[in-house]
Amino acid sequence: MPAPIFITGIGTGIGKTLVAAIVTEALQADYWKPVQAGFAEGTDSEWVKEKISNKYTIVHPELYRLKLPASPHIAAREEGIEINVSHIAAAIPSASRQLVIEGAGGLMVPLNKQEFVADLIREMGAKVVLVSRNYLGSINHSLLTAAVCNSMGLNVAGWVFNDNYGSYQEEIAHWTNLPVLGSIPFSASCDRTFVEQQAMLLGPNLKKWI
Repeated sequence: MPAPIFITGIGTGIGKTLVAAIVTEALQADYWKPVQAGFAEGTDSEWVKEKISNKYTIVHPELYRLKLPASPHIAAREEGIEINVSHIAAAIPSASRQLVIEGAGGLMVPLNKQEFVADLIREMGAKVVLVSRNYLGSINHSLLTAAVCNSMGLNVAGWVFNDNYGSYQEEIAHWTNLPVLGSIPFSASCDRTFVEQQAMLLGPNLKKWI
């Protein structure tokens, strides 16, 4: 089985779930979000399942499904449990296809009192796709994210960008020395057709770098 692809980003609300759906569709991969914090308005797994067009993808159930929309370690604490990174890594769904894993927040989001999302990626031996949304300040956030990847020895495939703001993506690619896998334009309707169209555009670069 190939190494899983882990979708993470420079923060919360930057389009990880959209990118995860596009990558999943492009590779006709399976999808898994092991930790879901907050589901009153639906889960990311449900959203991705609605947006996938191919007949092969399996959306696997969450391992931790937490009610509170907060940092996972806080949401878990509210329910009297502790997220176990080794348990998540050991529970990776087995499949003959590529597996796309979506993280919670960014790399330094705590999962418990000692470990972060970055620790989970390293434990899984996953290849990382970094998501950055172009906004004022995203260069700093993106470079900090790349620095964490470097310091922890994570295997990074490259960047996927959302929206457009000046030449930010070129700047970020230059300063981090990581390739641009693709750029997702803003859309008011990120429906199944949009995901399928973007998957077709992103697919060749994904297959080149992953």
